[in-house]
Amino acid sequence: MENQMKIAAKGAMASRKRENLHFSINRSNISKRVRRNNFYRVLFSLSTVFAIGMLMILLYQVWIDSVGWLTPGFLTRNLSIFPEKAGIHGAILGTVYLMLVVIPVTILLGVATAIYLEEYATKGRIAAFIRTNITNLASVPSVIFGLLGLAVFGRLLGLGSSILAGGLTLSLLVLPIVVVAAQEALRAVPGFLREGSYAMGASKWTTIWRVVLPVALPGVLTGGILAVSRAIGETAPLVVLGIPTLIMRIPKSLGDDFTALPIQIYYWTLDTVLTREYANLAAATIVVLLIVLFMMNSVAIVIRNKYQRRF
Repeated sequence: MENQMKIAAKGAMASRKRENLHFSINRSNISKRVRRNNFYRVLFSLSTVFAIGMLMILLYQVWIDSVGWLTPGFLTRNLSIFPEKAGIHGAILGTVYLMLVVIPVTILLGVATAIYLEEYATKGRIAAFIRTNITNLASVPSVIFGLLGLAVFGRLLGLGSSILAGGLTLSLLVLPIVVVAAQEALRAVPGFLREGSYAMGASKWTTIWRVVLPVALPGVLTGGILAVSRAIGETAPLVVLGIPTLIMRIPKSLGDDFTALPIQIYYWTLDTVLTREYANLAAATIVVLLIVLFMMNSVAIVIRNKYQRRF
C-alpha cells in the first residue's frame, strides 16, 4: 500500500512538473507574440504617419502653386496657348458630359449584375466563374481598359475619341467596383425581410424591388459614388484613347471630341519643362478636381448615414 502511495505521489509530482514546463513554454510564446505585435503596430503606425505626412506636403505644395491662378476667370475661360489666358471651362464641361455617360451605364449594369448573381444565379461553375472574373477585373491596370476601349469603341464601333467612347471605357473600368459593392449590400440584407415578403404573397421580383433594394440602397449608392470618383480622376484610359489636350470648341453632344480635367493636368504637367507657368495651371486644376472628389465622397457619407437601417 505504501509503495502504491509513493508511486502515485511520484506520478503527481511528475505531472505537476510537466504542467509547469508547459505553462512556462506558453508564457514564452505569448511574450514573443506580444513583442512581435507591438513591433508591427509601431511599424504600421509609422508607415501611416509617413504616408499622411507626404500627402500633406504634396497638398501644401499644390496649394502654394495654385495661389493667384485659381480665379473665377480660370473656371470660365476656355483653353489657350497662353498660360495667363488659359482656363478649364471646356475641361469641366467635358468631365461633366463624361460622367453623364459613366453614371447611368455603371449603376444600371453593376446593380443588375449584382442582383442576378445574388438573387437569381444558381450555385455552379458558371456563376463561380463570373464572380471570380469580376473580382479579378478590379485589379486589372487601367491602361488595359484603355486599350480595350480603343479597340472596341474607338475603332470597331467608329466612335473615335468622342465623349461616348471615353465614357464607355471608364464605365468598364469602374464596373467591377459597383458590382462588388452592390453584392455586399445585397448580402447584408437580413433574410427575414425576404421571408416576410414571400409570406405576404409577394413575387421574387417584387421582393427584390420593394424590400431588398431599398434596404441595400446605402451600400449600392456609396459604392457607385466611390466608383464614379475614381472614374473622374483616371487619366491612362483617356490618354490611350487619344483624347486631345488643346481643344478650343466646347463639346455639345456625346459624339464630339472633348478634353477632361485629368487629361489637362497630365499635359500641363508635361509642358512644365517648356513653360514654368503650366505648373501653376496644373496645380489650380488639381485643386478643382480635389474639391469635386471631396464633395462626391461627402455625398456618399451623407447618403450612407441617412438611409442606413439597422435590423
